[in-house]
Amino acid sequence: MTDFRHAFEGELIVDSFAGAGGASTGIELALGRSPDLAINHNPVALAMHLANHPESRHFVEDIRDVDPAEACAGRPVGLAWFSPDCTHFSRAKGGKPRSKEIRGLAWVVVRWAKEVRPRVIVLENVEEFQTWGPLTEAGRPDKARAGETFRQWRRQLAELGYQVEHRSLIAADYGTPTTRKRLFLIARCDGHPIAWPEPTHGKGCAHPWRPAADIIDWSLPCPSIFERKRPLADKTLARIAAGVRRYVIEAARPFIIPVTHTGRTRVHGIDEPLRTVTGANRGELAFIAPTLIQTGYGEREGQAPRALDIGKPLGTVVAGGAKHALVAAFITKHYKGVVGHGLERTLGTVTAQDHHSVTAAWLTKFYGSARAGADVRAPLPTVTAGGGKGGGHLAEVRAFLVKYYGATSGQQQSLFDPLHTVTSRARFGLVMVEGEAYEIADIGMRMLQPHELFAAQGFPADYVVELADRGDGKPLTKTQQIALCGNAVCPQVAAAIVRANSYAARENAA
Repeated sequence: MTDFRHAFEGELIVDSFAGAGGASTGIELALGRSPDLAINHNPVALAMHLANHPESRHFVEDIRDVDPAEACAGRPVGLAWFSPDCTHFSRAKGGKPRSKEIRGLAWVVVRWAKEVRPRVIVLENVEEFQTWGPLTEAGRPDKARAGETFRQWRRQLAELGYQVEHRSLIAADYGTPTTRKRLFLIARCDGHPIAWPEPTHGKGCAHPWRPAADIIDWSLPCPSIFERKRPLADKTLARIAAGVRRYVIEAARPFIIPVTHTGRTRVHGIDEPLRTVTGANRGELAFIAPTLIQTGYGEREGQAPRALDIGKPLGTVVAGGAKHALVAAFITKHYKGVVGHGLERTLGTVTAQDHHSVTAAWLTKFYGSARAGADVRAPLPTVTAGGGKGGGHLAEVRAFLVKYYGATSGQQQSLFDPLHTVTSRARFGLVMVEGEAYEIADIGMRMLQPHELFAAQGFPADYVVELADRGDGKPLTKTQQIALCGNAVCPQVAAAIVRANSYAARENAA
């Protein structure tokens, strides 16, 4: 295996627009060292960068105000990474007016190329960066001149003696559990050819794409959607119903979640051998069929609700946050009646409430007004399809599924009305797994937390994302953490590009 630690020995490495440190982390993964210089105008972003890359010299300044020659103090620059603000190029901006100043930030790359001449330059941005062109008087991109400024900017690098190439890369192809797709441009002036890293994950590669399930913190509770103080929006509920239908009812392969240990739990499929079941009475194993929904955007007219497969990489993490939510449909097993069991075996019913420590010593039946206790060592009472509340929220679950994706006319109803007659047809919550019947007992939902989103972006598990002091005596808020995460470069992609274009790699290959 090639040793890249000496690739830029004796040369400076610069991360401008350093942000939370995604590119810097990728550089460190590739070369075993953090950048020498880290530049960003946002003190909150550099506070996180400092916490994780204390070896770097930090400039809390607008990159346009930094003098390249003065910052580098005469030392040669081997690698300069640029990730200018992409907000005013992204499609997510919609039809709103653009800022000419922010769109022009990439001109600093030409300035650095002129004044300190880095051997290798890498730029990362959204794909729409290629459409960079003049704005109309209304402040919107002039479609007739799309790409005009981009071509001029690229041409200036070539005129300075740089070989320039660009292409789009998907983070999931390099081991990151997100399908984030970004444009990368590489420029070299040292005579060595530009190299693009080969994908390591996905179809035809040695490793499959990493699924979103890898980054879920299963130790966190997933509260029931039926017990919220503030009801969810109809579009969110429609997405939940679509996800439950697609990934639970129609294609149920539930995960098995060991919940007997603290910290991050391990997850495996129902087709793998069962892990060791300990004697600790802190709950056992839970069947759970989770999915993901997108909460940040609406649907176009006629577009299906956005429901995502947890077995695939997470979609792009955006700075605005509040986009990805975990939906977990908890499943109660029912076959040949309901088989009871002792506490030494997997629990029969796991609801979304406090499911990490089920230690019930007795059970309560709900049949109309009759309530009778049952010994936990006896078989679990039959859970019916009618309006009782056995097994958690069965009635609410069925009414919910009927309302939000019932395909037959007349099936829709209010959740506040008495439950209509519901048959045992599969789409109403009866799930067949390996030929055995399961009932969906509850549906839980929660937003993904910052540490999960950073994991989705490819940051290491020990990356510091919670700061007690962001530089002004105040802690970093969850909103700020998510914003920094959404703006970050995926480290694995950065590492792959740096390795492919390191001087040592070229020499050793020769």
